Formats: sequence, structure tokens, C-alpha cells
Amino acid sequence: MTASARLFTPVLIGGSLILLINFAMRASFGVFQIPIGEEFGWPRAEFSLAIAIQNLAWGIGQPIFGALAERWGDRWSIILGAMLYSLGLILSAYATTPATMQMLEVMVGFGIAGTGFGVILAVVGRAASDENRSLALGIATAAGSAGQVFGAPLAEILLAYYTWQSVFIIFGVMVLACLVFLPMLGGGRPATRTELDDSMGTVLRRAFRDPSYLMIFIGFFSCGYQLGFITAHFPAMITEMCGPISPLGTLASIGITSTSALGAAAISLIGLANIVGSIYAGWLGKRFTKKYLLAGIYTMRTIAAAAFILMPITPTSVIVFSLIMGALWLATVPLTSGLVAHIYGLRYMGTLYGFVFLSHQIGSFLGVWLGGALYDAYGDYTLVWWVGVGVGAISALIHLPIREAPARLPTAAAV
Repeated sequence: MTASARLFTPVLIGGSLILLINFAMRASFGVFQIPIGEEFGWPRAEFSLAIAIQNLAWGIGQPIFGALAERWGDRWSIILGAMLYSLGLILSAYATTPATMQMLEVMVGFGIAGTGFGVILAVVGRAASDENRSLALGIATAAGSAGQVFGAPLAEILLAYYTWQSVFIIFGVMVLACLVFLPMLGGGRPATRTELDDSMGTVLRRAFRDPSYLMIFIGFFSCGYQLGFITAHFPAMITEMCGPISPLGTLASIGITSTSALGAAAISLIGLANIVGSIYAGWLGKRFTKKYLLAGIYTMRTIAAAAFILMPITPTSVIVFSLIMGALWLATVPLTSGLVAHIYGLRYMGTLYGFVFLSHQIGSFLGVWLGGALYDAYGDYTLVWWVGVGVGAISALIHLPIREAPARLPTAAAV
């Protein structure tokens, strides 16, 4: 097997480890909803808005960091992102007003962008061979889910011994550990001569004139809405709306004795199931049409979410839903990023996927913010959940007309 055909390269391993650390910290924020709200007496909407702003800043920062990585190099983008991420977390520990917390989450969001999917998946995608690209993207995405497995339970454990402020500082220091893996990110696959002839502005103008790109852009919105809401609010939703845990049951026997602990465990279960789901989605992306796979994933999410809210919320239904949703959680990412690379090439994959990811994060912003706002207005999460069901159904439909073929467009010199 030649070096170019190898699947597990240092680039894939190093990139996966960086994503693991990134998502371990990011996936834990929902666990802090209740502790921070109770300490300061904030309405649920205030910290929800902070997380929503973080998600929006992440989305805005993604194409910016993608462009920085393509122009100045991936390492500088990751170093800057890690520093912003760490500093934002540490400074957030000293926030005492909603406005301060919300402002600092801009820094955290930009830090996540610099060390997240937009930059890392572009590095992995360029380094992978054509036959392995979809699967490599799935493995890297699964690494983010592995971080999610540990992040929320780790936050729950640390909160039993430390204040939330101390946990934020601990997490801020942990983020810097991703810099250890930078030497593993070598040069990726070189761009083609045609791609090199295209300026970034030309590529962006072409993409936004292409109906397929716009459909990918719009379709990723619902993914962000659903994931943003669940990450930020599902632990609190389970804490308050789930039926009691039997002291004689299996959950109690493994130490999950409260709905609060079940909420943190649910985020972990989602991440655990998605390790399998993301890799399997990447494997399927090598063999089947990506747009139909994406439509199928959004359809299954819509059905699972509708069934969950229509039935009584019990510990069993929480576990079943977490496993099903987890298998579909980030399965969209290797397929969406792979679709962008397949249609528009690798040279500006980071920037083009970054703009698509901006749509994802606009959806995430709305999911997180509406979750808090509608909770304060109605006292539960039912209405905002049904909005998520609706946007999931729209996303399933909008992927169907996408033209999944390499774009045959004139070079920059001819435009």
C-alpha cells in the first residue's frame, strides 16, 4: 500500500486528537446551565444567549480561520484558535454579569473555530487519498464525538468538587494541550493547477451562484439548530422533565441516581453512539450518493425527535433517544464536507466548508437562544423541540435536488 493510499496517517491521527480536545470542552457547556443560573439568579435565557453567541461566533470565525489557514498555514490558525479558546474560558470564570459572559463567549467561539471542523477537516481532506477521503473525514468527525463522550461527564464530576469557575479554568488549561499534536499535521495533498489558478474571491462568487451550494448551505442550518439546542439544553431538559430514576434499577447501580447525572450521561451517550455513526457515514459516503444519505439522516432525526416528545419522558426513553440521535449526530459532517470537496475541489475546501458551517452555526444560535427564551416564556422546552422537528423535515427535502458532480466552471483567468 502506498503512502498516499494509507488511511491512518499522522495528519489524520493528529487532527483527530485536536478535535477530541476541542469537543470535550465545547460539549460540556449545557452542564453549566443550572449551576450558573442558580448562583446569579439569571433567567435561563441569559446563559443560553451566551452559548448561542458562542455558537454564532464559531460559525462566523469558521470561514475566517479557514481562509487564514489556506493563506498562512494550518498551524498558525490552530495556535491562534487554541489561545483564544483557552483565554476565553479562563476569563469567563470571572464573569459576574450576563453581558460580560456573553461578550467573552465571542472569544471562545472564535477559538473553537480555529481548532474545529473547518480547519481540521480541510487538513485531513487534503492529506487523504481520493478513495479514503470520505472515511478519513468520518474518523476525524468521530474523534470529536469521542471528546463529547468525556466532556459532559467530566464537567459533572468536577462540579462535585470545584466551583464552576474553577472548572472553566481547568478546561481552559486543557485546551492548550491540543498544541502538542501540531507537529503531526504535515503538508496535505497539493492543489491542482486549475485550483491554483482560481482566486479565493472567484471561487466564492462561483459557489454562491450555484444552486447546489446554496442548498447545502441552507440544509446544514437544521443540523446546527438540533445539535445546538440539544447540547445546550438537553441536560437541563432531562433534569426537569424526565421521570424519576428507580433506586433499584440499572442506572442507579452504575452511579446515575439523579436526573441531573442522567442529563450529563445522555450527552456522553450521544457522543459514544456518534463515534460509530460518523465512521459508518464516512464509509457509506465512499459507496453511495452523499445527498441521498444526508436526506435519509435528516429524515431519521425528524422521526426520532417527534417520537421522543410525543411519548412520556422516562430514563429509558432518554437513553434510547440518545443512542439513536447519537448515531445520526455528526454523521452529516463527513458527508457535507465531503460533498463540498467533491463538487468544488480541495484548494479552498476550508473556506467553502467554513461558509456552509456558518449556516450550521446560525441554526445553532437560534436553537440555543430560542431554547432559553421559549423556556422562560412557557416553562418547558416542548415548543422549541417541535420547531427542530420542522426544520429537520425541511432539510431532508432540500438535499434531494443537489447536483452531486464536480463543478465544471471556467478558471479565474477566464472569468
